[in-house]
Amino acid sequence: MFRALRVRNYRLYASGQLVSLTGSWMQRVAQDWLVLELTNSGTALGLVTALQFGPSLVLGLWGGVLADRGDKRKLLLATQTGLALLALVLGVLDVAGVVTYWQVLLLALLLGVVSSIDTPVRQSFVVEMVGKEDLTNAVAINSTVFNIGRVLGPAVAGVMISAVGTGWAFIGNAGSSVAVLIGLGLMRTSELYPSAPVRRARGQLRAGYDYVRGRADLMLTMALVFVLGTFGLNFQITTALLAKHVFHRTASGYGLLSTTLAVGACAGAVLATRRNSRPSPQFLLTATVAFSVVEIATGLMPTFLLTALLLVPCGFLMITVATAANSSVQLGVEATMRGRVMALYLMCFMGGTPFGAPIIGWLAGLAGPRWGLIGGGLICVLATVGLGAYFGRKQGLTAADLAGRLTHAAT
Repeated sequence: MFRALRVRNYRLYASGQLVSLTGSWMQRVAQDWLVLELTNSGTALGLVTALQFGPSLVLGLWGGVLADRGDKRKLLLATQTGLALLALVLGVLDVAGVVTYWQVLLLALLLGVVSSIDTPVRQSFVVEMVGKEDLTNAVAINSTVFNIGRVLGPAVAGVMISAVGTGWAFIGNAGSSVAVLIGLGLMRTSELYPSAPVRRARGQLRAGYDYVRGRADLMLTMALVFVLGTFGLNFQITTALLAKHVFHRTASGYGLLSTTLAVGACAGAVLATRRNSRPSPQFLLTATVAFSVVEIATGLMPTFLLTALLLVPCGFLMITVATAANSSVQLGVEATMRGRVMALYLMCFMGGTPFGAPIIGWLAGLAGPRWGLIGGGLICVLATVGLGAYFGRKQGLTAADLAGRLTHAAT
């Protein structure tokens, strides 16, 4: 079930990521709460999220090109150091009591710039640690680690914010990055499986686009994750607004909602470690519709407890889609194109957030916080049905054929 952990280099990487991702989730919760304290505005919170994820639209593909050209381990040492320094600056400003909204905006933008390079490099580095045979398992373990951090981070952040304020959560995140740097430094480079570096040449960005455009399966996956990432996965906004404005809870209440979402996501990631083959397009379509329906139901829940409970299956289905999409892309591309294709995948997954987050924040402010979840889920359902119908026509499937395949995928 966790066979990729037999690889020493990957064990170092995964353990460092567990510590670092716990810190990252502490920062996410603390940053959202800090913005609400400074502005009390869902739109302002959406703008910070947009700036943090916006650079991936412009720089994400360049990060993929760098991943295909260079030494991924050395690149990660540089980007992880940058992320730690940015968290430390925000923490010092907050602890000193001089932090302002514009400073949070600027640091969120810089964080997005560094992350737009770090993320595609990190995603494409996994196969170099474990090889292609254990890649699906390693991707699922990555998701498990990510969601364990997502469980621990908000819980710790809720306690820290209540006890000592948001600033120390940022400083704690900066310290947690040291674990990743140590893990990368201790790796045995002779045991890696590096892909042949792509030589610098003109047209490498366009080659990545052309490669994906010629593959219907990749186009479907990327369209699905774009819709999901743009409208369905804005929980950092929707749960914060629900906790504060609907249920009148403190930061610990927000942390609890984030934690229950992560508990479900962690369960989904653990189950995904048992998957040995590339997920089918029908499985992705079915799982996305199921997630969207549960998200709508979560927004309709009348009490804090019911909302928290329904976030568990919501998180389960969310990570089921995410791990299946990630595995499908990584296992379906040539090694020399993996960095660029993963960069495009991540641009679709996170690049829509700069557009979706302000829209969802605005919708929640206009119609009420519940509509951040309800509206996002409705858009995802309609878009997924449309994409499924289009994909079926491209494959020459009748409606009955497509329905049969979707039913089989659901079971």
